[in-house]
Amino acid sequence: MIGPGKKTPRASTVPVPWALVLAGAAIAFLVMGTRQTFGIFLTAVTDELGSGREAYSLAVAILSLLMGIPVGGYLADRFDPRRVLLGSAIIYCIAMLGVSRLASAAGLLFFLGILGGIGFSGVSLALVMGAVGRLVPAERRSSTLGVITAGASLGMFLTVPLAQVGREVIGWRWSFAIIAVSGLLIAALAFMFPGARSKVTQSEDTIDEPFVETLRKARRDRSYLLLTTGFFVCGFHVSFIAIHLPAFLTDSGLSGRVASLALAMIGLFNIIGSPFFGRLGDTYRKRTLLSLLYGLRGVLMIALLLAPLTPLTAILFGATMGVVWLGTVPLTSATVAHLLGARYLTTMFGVVFFSHQVGGFLGVWLGGRIFDATGSYVPIWLIAIGLAAAAVVVHLPIQDQQQPAGMQPATAEPKT
Repeated sequence: MIGPGKKTPRASTVPVPWALVLAGAAIAFLVMGTRQTFGIFLTAVTDELGSGREAYSLAVAILSLLMGIPVGGYLADRFDPRRVLLGSAIIYCIAMLGVSRLASAAGLLFFLGILGGIGFSGVSLALVMGAVGRLVPAERRSSTLGVITAGASLGMFLTVPLAQVGREVIGWRWSFAIIAVSGLLIAALAFMFPGARSKVTQSEDTIDEPFVETLRKARRDRSYLLLTTGFFVCGFHVSFIAIHLPAFLTDSGLSGRVASLALAMIGLFNIIGSPFFGRLGDTYRKRTLLSLLYGLRGVLMIALLLAPLTPLTAILFGATMGVVWLGTVPLTSATVAHLLGARYLTTMFGVVFFSHQVGGFLGVWLGGRIFDATGSYVPIWLIAIGLAAAAVVVHLPIQDQQQPAGMQPATAEPKT
């Protein structure tokens, strides 16, 4: 049973910077929407370049891994997020243009994997949520970050079907060239974020302490380590499904349109799921909600393997998986802020997000590796189901309610 969490006795004096939140949601829309289209192009790219699925999967896996390295988050905390977003958006643009002009599979690792990973790392969901999260009041953080996650889901819903149309009408090369243009839009949105000379109001749980001290606390905090471990499973699930679900469905005899629609349904229904679970996280125990989300993912994957695979069941899988897709993100990031404070939230959530991307690396790469070796995706589905069960157990001991020592929020009234 989910019990209510500890509530703040009085309202924060820090307003929610809604212009910044919406800019963050727009960047998440572009970045995560683009990221989810890579599975649509898997067979088209590998067929034309003459490579197996493992080569493309490995490139996307490297992108996922580099995307999670928290260097960009540290630079955003140390200096300002605006410059990090601007520089990374330019690299992102160059990488996607490079993919559009590939002559052989040899360039996949460099342009899509390495250069793409560097670009995506500085415009990632982790960086955006950290930069916004440290500026919003603690009691509104989970629900506010759910808005940004919903922006990512809306991007997935709209861009995946467009990517399928683009693949069929103009081909994958021109599609990647158009994706590159989105980097310019991200660069423009970066100016909505605080620069080095900007005067902004920090959240009241933003404690100005040395970064080394925050690292020491994180290393000793069992709950933070468990949260980091659990987010590995989230990355494994979402990356494997985003890249390999379309191929899994078309291999099973369904059309490319149905496959792209199933993937789009994940994005559509996560627009509901992420804000919903984010809102619940402001009231109920986040650890219990996280265990619930991972458990439901496992049940849905079991149902996909056991049920007859038809257009209806494929679309239903996408819709129901969408409800639990990224609800983990606002809950996880808000828990990080609770455990360690908001001063270095971009960096410390970035560390957790790196674990997510390590899981994403393995999910994408093993999906291609196991398919090339066995001709089937069933073994990797079974691994994903086992990881879901493990994540349920891992999150239960997390201490997300008791206030850590030395981090009593300014909004709390003194005990009598």
